[in-house]
Amino acid sequence: MSLSEEERKILVNLEYEKAQSIFAQIDGLCSLGYWDNVANRLYYALFHAVSALLIHDRHNVNTHRGVVALFGQHYIKTGVFTLNDGRLYSQLQTMREKGDYNCFYQTDEEEVRPMIEPSRSLIERIGLLIHGN
Repeated sequence: MSLSEEERKILVNLEYEKAQSIFAQIDGLCSLGYWDNVANRLYYALFHAVSALLIHDRHNVNTHRGVVALFGQHYIKTGVFTLNDGRLYSQLQTMREKGDYNCFYQTDEEEVRPMIEPSRSLIERIGLLIHGN
């Protein structure tokens, strides 16, 4: 799909706003102790932020695994983001998949809480790249 510059800007903004909106749900889910849902929301917030970045830089966004792979190829391997940023995103993707599809898997506060602030930071740094601030 070929986008005009205006369409690209709109889509990037919508994706990034979605990331922020999803992240805003996390405090409420933490207060309820819904750690599987916190992990899910962290993953999706990052997914939409990374998608915004990829679209901003004219990469094709197709699948969840494709987004992770493109993020690694274009932003982790090149040093734009750290290996820890890439690991965080991959770990959250794994947690989300296990939480969604494996009835025996359950995350807990000890596993998820340490991922909240690094996720917030990564989303903010992606926003700086997108918006040039």
